[in-house]
Amino acid sequence: MGLFVVTPAALADGAADLPLLTDDAAVDEPLVVVDLDADVDADTAARAVDRARTPVRLLVGLRTRPEPLTPEQLAVAAALDTTVAPLASASQTPVVGTPDPVSALDDLVGAVADQEHAAMVLAHVLRASETLSVPEALDVESLGYSTLLGTPGFRRWLVARGPRPLPPPSPQQPVLVEREGDRLHITLNRPERRNAYGAEVRDGLVEALRLALADDTIASVLLDGAGPVFSAGGDLDEFGTTSDLGTAHLIRTRAGAARPVAALADRVEVHVHGSCVGAGIEVPAFASRIVAAPGTVFRLPEVSMGLIPGAGGCVGIPRRIGRHRAYWLCVTGATLDTETALAWSLIDEISR
Repeated sequence: MGLFVVTPAALADGAADLPLLTDDAAVDEPLVVVDLDADVDADTAARAVDRARTPVRLLVGLRTRPEPLTPEQLAVAAALDTTVAPLASASQTPVVGTPDPVSALDDLVGAVADQEHAAMVLAHVLRASETLSVPEALDVESLGYSTLLGTPGFRRWLVARGPRPLPPPSPQQPVLVEREGDRLHITLNRPERRNAYGAEVRDGLVEALRLALADDTIASVLLDGAGPVFSAGGDLDEFGTTSDLGTAHLIRTRAGAARPVAALADRVEVHVHGSCVGAGIEVPAFASRIVAAPGTVFRLPEVSMGLIPGAGGCVGIPRRIGRHRAYWLCVTGATLDTETALAWSLIDEISR
């Protein structure tokens, strides 16, 4: 995929608005790079922002100059899907600070080329859900996820994965629940599967959370995980096994843990450690407080599978770190270290 680069002035004049699909419905140039090294005045910036509110393509800003973006450039960046810039700009919220913005852009462009449908649907979902309530946004996320289950990108991933048997039943209680005074202590307890967010763990977690929803005398909920990692995310052996897409949508939105954690957010604290992959950070993101052990890492790999986060990651994570950084994290599948997660407010504390 070649780079389609425009200045903010060209973006304001509609340079990125050419038809997206060819005559045979193939995507023509899914991504436009907006050159944020170019100077831009307030009037041009306002027109560029207006164009970017309803984009035809993915819009990714590139800043290579070491100086922080001007207010006008920052306004344009906020209207894009994400922006890569030098580390000197890392504190500016719409920006992903990196030692080498050009290399970071190449990684993003390559990931989009590999899974263009997932990358584009993710951008649509993040933009659409930004101003919705959590339950409404979870519905939008799930509908986007369902759309992608029928795409060539997901089918390619399924073929590469190969047929797998369903995971065996848990040899022990998959979720432990203990009442300690006015606190409910919930522990994910399938260490033999790295606490994967499969059906047994999901259902056990939701059942435990319902106890807190039904009992106002439970003042706090502590969620943690047994074994070497908090959670390795969705159980890949279960992907694509639900009988029909409608049922899968209802399971994701009405039987998943995102809604109850969001409803209980002020009472929920999550302690994470090891790896938090996919649902392993998507669900905790709704809690009011996340404490991570030193060395914990975070990753959202779903786009590489032709999908988007489907356990609430398109909703809870952007509410913590902003949709621009969430987009970059999801599309690249990059591993986020504990210190960066804290700087971005994905977590609230690093502690043993």
